Amino acid sequence: MAYTEIDRTRVVSLNYTSPLGCSLLPEHLIDFRRSLSQWYLRNHRKLPWRETRDPYRIWLSEIMLQQTRVAAVLPYYQRFLERFPDVQSLASASEDELLAAWSGLGYYSRARNLQRAAKEIVARGSFPSDYDSILALPGVGDYTAAAVASIAFGVARAVLDGNVLRVLSRITNDSGDISSAKTRERLRSHAEALLDPEAPGLFNQAMMELGATVCLPQNPQCLLCPVQSHCEARKQRTQHELPVKLRRVRAVEINRMLLVIERGDELLLWQRGAESSRLRGFWELPDREQMPKARLLGKPVGSFRHSITHHNYTFTVQRAESEDVPQPMQWVKRSLIPALPASTTLKKALRLLGSVARSKAEAGGT
Repeated sequence: MAYTEIDRTRVVSLNYTSPLGCSLLPEHLIDFRRSLSQWYLRNHRKLPWRETRDPYRIWLSEIMLQQTRVAAVLPYYQRFLERFPDVQSLASASEDELLAAWSGLGYYSRARNLQRAAKEIVARGSFPSDYDSILALPGVGDYTAAAVASIAFGVARAVLDGNVLRVLSRITNDSGDISSAKTRERLRSHAEALLDPEAPGLFNQAMMELGATVCLPQNPQCLLCPVQSHCEARKQRTQHELPVKLRRVRAVEINRMLLVIERGDELLLWQRGAESSRLRGFWELPDREQMPKARLLGKPVGSFRHSITHHNYTFTVQRAESEDVPQPMQWVKRSLIPALPASTTLKKALRLLGSVARSKAEAGGT
């Protein structure tokens, strides 16, 4: 999702491409490309990964943005680049350094795959510049490979993410289930037909931006759309019904208790091992199931919610004490915790403890 300002001079190609099933006539296709690209150049959000053609920075942004909102990614992106400014520094980092820099973004397999790919890139001597080679990197799927290849290297490959699928289903008034492979392949053919081969990166970003800011899921801003005259769903007044997505997984509700066990300036924690593939290396508070004999002290400190892929957790934070310290529990000085790769649940629990402590201090001072 990046495109540098220097590409304002490379507006959109007006060459017609075979429609591959797309219903737009050649002159309409030309207008579609021109209108969309000019709208994007005037209205796109100013994001740091759009100010570069560096494939490392574009690739990093795409990995971070997987299942994560732009607003959440921005501060992590800047800090990550300060610590790992290039693919060589990322490839040579220790796992603890990597996880500490990624801590809080979630889906930690992304970070590990990022480093695995960085090592492969360093071994080959340069960042791969074609779609197939980028796709072969660990943790890279079709969308990410198409985005990096088109934006960084000008490869004519259409992207197909949730935003683009929504735009395409409305442009073509396609009522097929976008969860189905058949529908996605049909929409992919439309995406490839619409793609401007002379400026594929610009066009791909424009399609994604249109879906993210105008062609919204619940309330599409049709009057602001630069390609509204080409939208079949708007003509048929079906834009609010599209896209169709039939498969929905109901989230599972889970309740857990986290124990806060202290010894002076130390806190009892444990570090996940190799059995936790996605969270390996991250530090956690013990939970009640791990220490069933621990004695609970007073009322719970509070609770917080945390969601992970169709699982909604409610964590209750409870102070406790225990004479036994079972494996893999370890006493850790509080002053060292900020430098550790802490899990999101540990961070949330510590913030809750800090908030409660401040509230008590303020109440005592009034």
